[in-house]
Amino acid sequence: MTVSPHFEFRDGVLHAEDTPLSHLANQFGTPLYVYSRQALHDAWEAYRIATRGRDVLVCFGMKANSNLAVLNEFRKLGSGFDIVSGGELARVLAVGGDPSKIVFSGVGKQVWEMQAALKAGVKCFNIESEAELARLSDVAQQSGAIARISMRVNPDVDAQTHPYISTGLKENKFGIAIETAVAVYQHAATLPNIEIVGVDCHIGSQITEISPYLDALDKLIVLIKILADKGIELKHLDLGGGIGIRYTDETLLSPTVLLDKVFQALDAHGLSHLQLVLEPGRSLVGNSGVLLTTVEYLKHGDVKNFAIVDAAMNDLIRPTLYDAWHSVEAVVPRKNAACARVYDIVGPICESGDWLARDRSLRLEQGDVLAIMSAGAYAFTMASQYNTRPRAAEIMVDGSNAHVVRPRETLESLFATETTLE
Repeated sequence: MTVSPHFEFRDGVLHAEDTPLSHLANQFGTPLYVYSRQALHDAWEAYRIATRGRDVLVCFGMKANSNLAVLNEFRKLGSGFDIVSGGELARVLAVGGDPSKIVFSGVGKQVWEMQAALKAGVKCFNIESEAELARLSDVAQQSGAIARISMRVNPDVDAQTHPYISTGLKENKFGIAIETAVAVYQHAATLPNIEIVGVDCHIGSQITEISPYLDALDKLIVLIKILADKGIELKHLDLGGGIGIRYTDETLLSPTVLLDKVFQALDAHGLSHLQLVLEPGRSLVGNSGVLLTTVEYLKHGDVKNFAIVDAAMNDLIRPTLYDAWHSVEAVVPRKNAACARVYDIVGPICESGDWLARDRSLRLEQGDVLAIMSAGAYAFTMASQYNTRPRAAEIMVDGSNAHVVRPRETLESLFATETTLE
């Protein structure tokens, strides 16, 4: 049993929709990222249903997966985009994304990025510090533009997730402390070329419980009311993203369960006029993709057995960076599972941290193809060329059709722009 209904076994072969993954491995080689187009649509539909006709703007947190084909699917579905760099802005514009549906997050926005976003006409900048606010005011003045802003407030709420992806605590680098937010808003109201439009909060990622969201929302509602009393009326409330996905046996929080509670709280406090903005990333793409990899060697030892595969930490860094768990499936499982051994799935990179999975019971032989599941988010988008390894190709499956949405890099392309000294 796999973690996604879009990747299922049929006649003893793991499929992506109606396409055998074994065929894709043979045709395109490995390592290979494979995405399900239907999975993207179904994940989006869960949010559409949850909005219940309310004024909600869903902005895909594209740092999770920035492939143009993925962005274009969400654009056609009506998505906005949560960006964190000028490069991500360029990608959204390249697929015809609506700038008025772009929110610009990130703690280190550079001048050129602000200029590009102002020229494009983004919905708002999520301000993360007083220094950023001052710079944006200056840049907007020089550009002859009005910068619409939303303060990213740090509510000091523990999202109960991995410390590297927790973003709502006082010790995190993100946002403005909620205790000082009113003063920062009041200062922003005095700055030239600044228009205050909202408040933003993002407490972390891979969240599977509703209570952290509601704790943060309670604090934001208090802040919104204080600001209103001081003459600062907001137009939207951005609750961020962070809903988790299934990597193994997690109990998931659905968008409907979350938004029902959010709408209830906003209605109870007379704030139903506010547009609600969401920034989901992982929950829209995480279960839409797999990473295919081929077993190069089996190495059996007294203490550990290793399946050495052609994918590596440069292709998927989540396991070594976050100690993250990804299910591993043999694309064509061998019979007689009683002969299985416990393996660490490791790559060819010269690092002890180069592993994709540990202690997995599998019956393997050299040449078998494995699928690393739930690899649609923070996977290819975090890939590197370490050890001068070309990054994998990306394939989008649509039923029985497979489309190359990013070809495999060539060795020559990795150093084509480098030069040597005479």
